[in-house]
Amino acid sequence: MQNHPYAGTGAHTTSYYAASANPSPDRPALQGDIQADICVVGAGYSGLSTALHLAEKGYSVVVIEGARVGWGASGRNGGQVVNGLNASLQTIERRYGKDTATFVAGIVQEGGEIIRQRVEKYDIQCDLKPNNVFVGLTDAHLKELEARQTLWRGYGIDNQEMLDRNQLQKHVKSDLYSGGLIDRTGGHMHPLNLALGEAAAIESLGGKIYEMSPILSADTEAAQPVVKTAQGSVTCKTLVLCGNAYLGHAVPDLEPRVMPVSTQVMATEPLDPALAEELMPGDDCIEDIRYILDYYRLSADKRMLFGGGTVYGGADPADIEAKLRRNMDKVFPQLKGVKIDYAWSGNFALSFSRVPQMGRLGRNTYYAHGYSGHGVTGSHLFGRILSEAIDGDLSRFDVFAGLKWYPFPGGRALRVPYSVMGSWYYGLRDKLGL
Repeated sequence: MQNHPYAGTGAHTTSYYAASANPSPDRPALQGDIQADICVVGAGYSGLSTALHLAEKGYSVVVIEGARVGWGASGRNGGQVVNGLNASLQTIERRYGKDTATFVAGIVQEGGEIIRQRVEKYDIQCDLKPNNVFVGLTDAHLKELEARQTLWRGYGIDNQEMLDRNQLQKHVKSDLYSGGLIDRTGGHMHPLNLALGEAAAIESLGGKIYEMSPILSADTEAAQPVVKTAQGSVTCKTLVLCGNAYLGHAVPDLEPRVMPVSTQVMATEPLDPALAEELMPGDDCIEDIRYILDYYRLSADKRMLFGGGTVYGGADPADIEAKLRRNMDKVFPQLKGVKIDYAWSGNFALSFSRVPQMGRLGRNTYYAHGYSGHGVTGSHLFGRILSEAIDGDLSRFDVFAGLKWYPFPGGRALRVPYSVMGSWYYGLRDKLGL
């Protein structure tokens, strides 16, 4: 295999997801110069969602991927279907106004709906299950969850239910938490298998996917944008850039808008079914609401998939298991000493505002990125909105494209140390229970 600057050989990372992935073909690299109506860069959720929506509308679509389908965050994440953006509705209302917050509230559950529709329509085998639960460690956390429920109800979203300490035990057996909030329209799944299923759906509609073809440059200003790779190029009527945290230096206009941040996940050996049932009787996905949070769930074969931690700038920790193990043991002392079969890291793209960005470069180049850790649902939603815009309906696209984006203080040179300082501050607040 040819080595690539950001993806090594381009093979999937040694994760549990890669080890348990559904069969999928190795797709060819782009060779030669081709023409296309639509060229989508990136075969993660954003690119796959955009391409699939457009293929369903009858467009001829080509997808260019630098490694393998789902190689980045889309195939490595915690597998949690969580409604909402990283920035709260309260933050969005304060920053952008009531009308924008009302608009966002009207679509925050749509990404999860798209995933469920895709799984059913194309019979995607990805172990999709309902329910996600937010948990709090302190009384202050519970007040925060109650405020969230009240705020969402004020926008007409009433599918969340508060859980006291005893009620929470029906979902997760841990003495660490004071209570929680369940969202029955959330859920969890095998993220890489979802991506692979969506890729197969695109191809079933006539779309083409080229793997192992990292882009070297993109002419985004041309009336017909051109994307160049090491062995070929695509000239298209419409270009869509969905490289997110892994787009790198290929599109200089987008590089300063987001920062890669790595998060880590590990998978235990398969647990005894009785122990798995004891720890997670609801078989939901769980995440706490601290700034540096833990998130976890059971896999289909009863492994504990436990994630957390952040590394700004996108570097991988030297020892992922050591980074996560202590927190897992605090949540579940019963798992002390259990064997860890897989541990891996992956990058998401952080925007300074914690609001994902969507827009245009030139007349016929679109982009979406910066989901800030909430990309599973956000990417599927943005893919639909991008497809609407390309098809001539700019109403929803224009709302997001019109939101002001904020650069990281100090620019590229200082964005990592600045963010580390912020992370240290909020991490200290978590430790102090503030």
